Amino acid sequence: MSDTAIRPFRVDIPQTALDDLAGRLRRAVWPGELPGVGDAYGTTTARVRELVTYWLEKFDWRAVEARLNAHPQFVTEIDGEDIHFLHVRSSRTDATPLVLTHGWPGSVVEYLDVIGPLTEPTDPTAPAFHLVIPSLPGFGFSGPTRSPGWNRYRTARAWAELMARLGYDRYGAVGNDAGSMISPEIGRIDPEHVLGVHVTQLFSFPSGDPSEFQGLSEADQAALAHLQWFFENKLSFNQVQSQQPQTLAFALADSPVGLLAWNGQLFDRSLDPDFVLANVAIYWFTGTAASSMRFYWEDAHTTEHPTGPTTSPTGLAMFPGDFQSIRRFAERDHGNIVRWTAYQADVEGRGDVGGHYAAHEATDVLVADLREFFAALR
Repeated sequence: MSDTAIRPFRVDIPQTALDDLAGRLRRAVWPGELPGVGDAYGTTTARVRELVTYWLEKFDWRAVEARLNAHPQFVTEIDGEDIHFLHVRSSRTDATPLVLTHGWPGSVVEYLDVIGPLTEPTDPTAPAFHLVIPSLPGFGFSGPTRSPGWNRYRTARAWAELMARLGYDRYGAVGNDAGSMISPEIGRIDPEHVLGVHVTQLFSFPSGDPSEFQGLSEADQAALAHLQWFFENKLSFNQVQSQQPQTLAFALADSPVGLLAWNGQLFDRSLDPDFVLANVAIYWFTGTAASSMRFYWEDAHTTEHPTGPTTSPTGLAMFPGDFQSIRRFAERDHGNIVRWTAYQADVEGRGDVGGHYAAHEATDVLVADLREFFAALR
């Protein structure tokens, strides 16, 4: 019988685990590397050495723990798995509940910067929100999954159950990366309770029909060219994790340097090292390298493929340097897109700079976009 109790949770990594990590980092065996090739073959030794040095000499895990433990955290069992989540309620009685979903190789750390502005805005006329920020099944403090099948659809059902268990009858779904795949499915699965869906990517691709390419704007053609470049040069993580995640998991579970190199390939150099290492360290301390990668395998092998577009009101906040969604394709898959904002870098001095981790990189811009989107739906 499933246990539906909601149990308090606190992050408390034993000092022995920190000491073991430091020893492994110091004893790292470094791979050979060709001179003068840059990152043509993948993550460079120079980049990983730089981060390992920072990890050993400057990174403060206890400070990360303190940031997490400053917020109420809980664990509950849903569909046979432990689900960890932050649950931060606003003091405002008119606050709108939101469930915020991260992706790989991110974690709940992605959303720490938006908690204060969203729950307790300094402007009393600005919308306020109650926030539920779960760790994906098999990720971080949710711990390794014990059963197969945790794809986007099963996760969406779990999130709908989580919001119901918390007593939220009407709520919004927000996502980034895998969260941008899961959140629209929450709207599909739980339409009577989902107010709207807000994401930072709409992962819609060409269907193969040549007519889809007719009349594409220059911006859309540039987005397609960038997508093609990413597919040809940076998509190895998707291929491996969709086909043989367990094979790679042996290396990542045994070596924090290997984990840093693999997960770190999707953290741009513009990101501060504390953010990068906080995310990587969570995977290391929770032993979730293998189970997190399985999300890709489960999504690639599922036979569950809903037909027809989603219908929940959907908003996109698209940031420079990230996946560039193409509206023509997105409207094929999502039938009720009510807001589409493509931010640019440093336009008119606004400083709309942000990449894949917009909640951390462009906190104020994303917070404003969320406020405007959900205010228009209430």
